[in-house]
Amino acid sequence: MSGKTLTSEERNTLIAQLSGTTDDQDWWRNAVIYQIFPRSFADGNGDGNGDFKGISAHLAHLAGLGVDALWVSPFYTSPQADGGYDIADYRNVDAMYGALHDFDDMLVKAHRLDLKVIIDIVANHTSDQHPWFQEVLVAAPGSAARDRYLFRDGRGESGELPPNNWPSDFEGPAWTRVADGQWYLHLFSEHQPDLNWDNADVLREFESILRFWLDRGVDGIRVDAAQCLIKEEGLPDLTESTRDTVDDPRFDCDRVHEIYRAWRKVINEYDNRVMIGETPWIKDFSRSARYMRADELHTLFNFNYQFMNWSAKSARQVVQASLEQYVGAGSVSTWVMASHDRPYPVSKLGLTDLATTLVGIGPHNEQPNLELGLRRARAIIMLTLGLPGSACLYQGEELGLFDNTQLEAKYRQDPRFFTSPDPKYIVGRDGFRTPLPWNSSQATFGFSTEGRSWLPQPDTYRDLCVDLQQFEEDSTLSLYRMLIALRRRFALGDGVLEYLESDRDDVLMVRNGRVTIMINFGYMPIAMPEGDMLLCSDPTVSGDDAELPGNAAVWYTTD
Repeated sequence: MSGKTLTSEERNTLIAQLSGTTDDQDWWRNAVIYQIFPRSFADGNGDGNGDFKGISAHLAHLAGLGVDALWVSPFYTSPQADGGYDIADYRNVDAMYGALHDFDDMLVKAHRLDLKVIIDIVANHTSDQHPWFQEVLVAAPGSAARDRYLFRDGRGESGELPPNNWPSDFEGPAWTRVADGQWYLHLFSEHQPDLNWDNADVLREFESILRFWLDRGVDGIRVDAAQCLIKEEGLPDLTESTRDTVDDPRFDCDRVHEIYRAWRKVINEYDNRVMIGETPWIKDFSRSARYMRADELHTLFNFNYQFMNWSAKSARQVVQASLEQYVGAGSVSTWVMASHDRPYPVSKLGLTDLATTLVGIGPHNEQPNLELGLRRARAIIMLTLGLPGSACLYQGEELGLFDNTQLEAKYRQDPRFFTSPDPKYIVGRDGFRTPLPWNSSQATFGFSTEGRSWLPQPDTYRDLCVDLQQFEEDSTLSLYRMLIALRRRFALGDGVLEYLESDRDDVLMVRNGRVTIMINFGYMPIAMPEGDMLLCSDPTVSGDDAELPGNAAVWYTTD
């Protein structure tokens, strides 16, 4: 390969020049979004739990990374039966994270740094501690209060059997019986009763909740479990032919689109706001694209991309289908590789059997090869940030963090660990919700001002702390910063993808505008094309090298 590699000075200058975001109506189309799981991001008051003071104290890190927006997972009043996704009050901040004025303070500071703020709306269910559900428990069957949830009589001679055979995502049946004998539906934990979205009170309440937060100045709404809100009329049993298909009565029913059309009217009352959906169980691109029609959600997190195998064929199929369907719907793909529900790329890509990570929690009996996982994680982010559309990063991903798979049972809090029929295999999600490491010389690696941490961090996180990586040219943090800066410099989020031919079926080559991306999914090196190398995932590779190693990626440009 002939050409040049950017010097350290050129990289730093470029990052400084390209920081900041634009304030236009379509900012979400090319945004890089950073997900914050608030309990694990940073603790500002010393109690061992992350909070809004901690987020505010580290906003400069996100601005320096170059992201456009931050998405904060649920922070509302909650008994924390499922990490805050069980909400008791949608209009207040849980005391664990501070108070409403702490949220407002964080929002103001984020906007001063030109960072948008997206919040979660969990609409499929409430907490069983929500006032509505507490009212239900003393209300009679058939009452107006009970109609806000999905209550049914049981089957069997005395109603002792659940109304249908639906399973809970947290194991066991998706039904729990109350004292008067009726059953309520919960697709997730028994502490998360599903709402009845055919009830007018529910629709009015959530439109009011949307306005409450939009009026406070949030820039976007992320809709949790967006495909779940409407169930098939009659709640029919699952069969082998309907489970996890387009005919599954639990998900993706056509009438759910009426809800998002109503919500979109609310969103459109405000300038420059966005609504993003989470639809992890919809694998059919044509079905998920329907959520992104002009009068519904703006975009979706692309879970098919997250679930793809480590192969050039799988990557091309997912990318090509995503762009064809989502762009065809008038939207963009929001690429995502990790989240509060899915393992870090380093851990996932370091496993032999990647299929085990589809459940999002990974096997206990196979520990990832972290060296291989990091090589692959650094390579795949070069593809992710080089694609048209937007992208969502998960906190700590930019540090090369890995799951804490060795967390002792006594520390675990994820209900999935406790409801699993085999907790030695299903280890839960705590491992990738472990508090972030900020400072290598401090207790809890700087996560807490008082050295406390709600989950223990592995000792090996010390080498991945922000203070050690931020000035190291070849660190994973530096790689992310440079990729985001180059992405903005070459307008890759607004680009058009062209597929290039390769002599190897384990190599993917694509061109986006002036930038060509080559990713080697195999182990054997491959010759570099002609051009000027912008960046390589393998820090040992320079612009003078003739070959790209295996499990690595490169960006280069030709003029």
